[in-house]
Amino acid sequence: MSRNYCVIAAVCMLVCGCQVKQEDGNFVRSVITTSPITAEKEAVKRFSGIVNEGREIAVGFKTPGQIQKIYTHEGDYVKEGQLLAVLDDKDYMIGVQAVEIQYKQLQNEVSRIRKLYEAQSVSGNDYEKAVAGLEQLQMQLQANKNKLEYTKLYAPSSGYIQKSNFENSEMVDAGTPVFTLLDTKNMEVTLNVPSDVYLKKENISEITCRTNVQPDKSYRMRIISASPKADGNQLYQMRLGFVKPVASLPSGINVEVLMKLDKNKKNHQYSLPLKSVFNHDGKAFVYVLDNDTIVREKEINLLGVDSEGNALTDTPFETSDKIVRSGVNALHNGEKVKIVNEKSKTNVGDLM
Repeated sequence: MSRNYCVIAAVCMLVCGCQVKQEDGNFVRSVITTSPITAEKEAVKRFSGIVNEGREIAVGFKTPGQIQKIYTHEGDYVKEGQLLAVLDDKDYMIGVQAVEIQYKQLQNEVSRIRKLYEAQSVSGNDYEKAVAGLEQLQMQLQANKNKLEYTKLYAPSSGYIQKSNFENSEMVDAGTPVFTLLDTKNMEVTLNVPSDVYLKKENISEITCRTNVQPDKSYRMRIISASPKADGNQLYQMRLGFVKPVASLPSGINVEVLMKLDKNKKNHQYSLPLKSVFNHDGKAFVYVLDNDTIVREKEINLLGVDSEGNALTDTPFETSDKIVRSGVNALHNGEKVKIVNEKSKTNVGDLM
């Protein structure tokens, strides 16, 4: 029998270990408190990112023809304006020469008509028709010269030839991609950032990245875009561009990105332990102590979770406010509590 009494006594101690008995016989819960931490200090955030080409360019001729010569191959690095391939231009050359002959003949004819017009031997209407015909032939000549120039294919940007789709002597239509070019002139870095960084992106004063291969060399970067929607892990995708063109970083390499947040730009945001936040009717709340004895519900605007796993809010707080750190689901609004500085040994798992 005495053994059963001992077991019952032990259970009672576990149940009431974090409560204090008042004079009226009621029990007061013991709570551990914390204070909100301002998120306005200068900080350097580090993230892992991946270098990607800014774009893939499908490079093709602007006119059809037979490929005469290809000057580059898959994997080659080419510079902007470099000649990549040429078409057989014999027919285009003949077209230019034929129109040039017609143009010179009509040019001489217009010169003769002009003299007659000045001598009032021909009407103004005939003279204007001759001039219009010459202008039309001049535009045709320029169009043929353009087609002749289009038989040469140049790199629109610096980068690597990812794929070559044709060989010498093959026929190709206008606009058909002959090469796929990875544009390294506009390389960029993609990474995922938590909500506290996304919400303070306007306060980022400096962004740099570096690689493990060259840890002493850093590259300045700028924000290209940031997705306004978080993924399933509450992370936001951000795209960064290099301030100066970089061709030495290959696509797919991992880099460390460092973001410096400016301390002079106030955010009025606070960091709280995530377990101090509870949900009620679809809204977020915390318990704030009134006179260190009564817990009061305070609704907060929950912005998300920061990189350290804390809740982030822009609801105004005083840094001296005392907030119940854990066990909030066991409390109710207006309940009297007692603050303890250390966790109770019977509070296994920080449940109270």
